[in-house]
Amino acid sequence: MLYHLLYPLHAEFSAFYVFRYITFRTIYATITALVICFIIGPWLIEKLSQLKVGQSIRKLGPESHFKKEGTPTMGGTLILLAIVLPTLLWADLSNIYVWITLLVTVGFGAVGFVDDFRKVRKKNSDGISPRQKMFWMMLIALLAGCLLYVYPPFQTTLVFPFFKGVKPDLGIFYIPFAMLVIIGASHAVNLTDGLDGLAIGPMIIATGTYLVFAYLAGNARLSDYLQISSVQGAGELSVLCGAMVGAGLGFLWFNSYPAQVFMGDVGSLSLGGALGTIAVITKQEIVLVIVGGIFVMEALSVIFQVTSFKLYGKRIFRMAPIHHHFELKGWPEPKIIVRFWIISIILALVGLSTLKLR
Repeated sequence: MLYHLLYPLHAEFSAFYVFRYITFRTIYATITALVICFIIGPWLIEKLSQLKVGQSIRKLGPESHFKKEGTPTMGGTLILLAIVLPTLLWADLSNIYVWITLLVTVGFGAVGFVDDFRKVRKKNSDGISPRQKMFWMMLIALLAGCLLYVYPPFQTTLVFPFFKGVKPDLGIFYIPFAMLVIIGASHAVNLTDGLDGLAIGPMIIATGTYLVFAYLAGNARLSDYLQISSVQGAGELSVLCGAMVGAGLGFLWFNSYPAQVFMGDVGSLSLGGALGTIAVITKQEIVLVIVGGIFVMEALSVIFQVTSFKLYGKRIFRMAPIHHHFELKGWPEPKIIVRFWIISIILALVGLSTLKLR
């Protein structure tokens, strides 16, 4: 909005030329998201407390979590607001990639909101059925995949890090592949959201990494130099990534141990969906397995645990997702959180290194 209102004035006032630069608008989208969180956050937490929108704890979970019962949840609405508003303010709204990412972010957030609302109303940890949740998420992801497929400049090739010559064209099959990435990322983040600040920390790190990927993919000269896929218009996603980073940092202010508020499914599903969509658009889908390694590890721990129990009647971990395994081993919650953050930083650096290892 500000870009469209103020940049045209650069012909008369040269100072407004700065709005042309993605870097400038990304920085201020980040700051705007932070300010929104700091202003609205305390009010929202108080309002959620007054409405008794409290977290329900699984009775089969670690005993240390029982004391968290009643902590305000659905704080992801703050994250959504702090992503959408700065993006609308600072991004070029004629960019289709921005709208597709916002579609998934808000759409998945709406699914999560309904799920959280039902949990609060029923006062248990059961929201909408998994089948219903998957149906709506698949529908939204399908729409996003179709929009990308029919958009002429977008390429349906799949790029592998470390192998610059391997670029298979998936054609129409890119649509289900994009759906898999978007929905998989969303569920993985959702599974990671089990400790105070555990999910939002790696999300900030991963989104910051994809901010760099988006900027490079959208810059023809830099993408050619690094031999990565050039995606015209993808650079504008840097602004949205900046808003996500700012929203994440602002939410972490209230979500850090001991948490004053939880993000709920409205936050985790929308953040994961946004990250998956950005990975698809920037043609860095495979690298997401590295950068989002913490989320992948959490999701795989659940898959392995369930598979092992159904096939052999034995559990691999004391509890899944894997962060609960470490809890039951006696690790203090803050230690698990910080160590997972450290691993996320290492994985992000490895992901960035693929830019030169082609």
